[in-house]
Amino acid sequence: MDHKDSYIFSSESVGEGHPDKVADSISDSVLDAVFAQDKFSRVACETLVKSNHVVIAGELTTKAKVNFEEVVRAAIREI
Repeated sequence: MDHKDSYIFSSESVGEGHPDKVADSISDSVLDAVFAQDKFSRVACETLVKSNHVVIAGELTTKAKVNFEEVVRAAIREI
């Protein structure tokens, strides 16, 4: 069998409330909040979630003034 003509396809699905989905939802909310105030913002946002802790990491270049704690809490309440 010629290996360059074959490949393995895999995918992963996680349910609502899974830490990966929670982190994605928080990141989306952060982006929405920043862009709502400054459409020219540059955002590189990574969200880490574990138990009762959330870390937002990355870089922002923006004129927006965002209360990130409020954004995170609202995003979690919507889940």
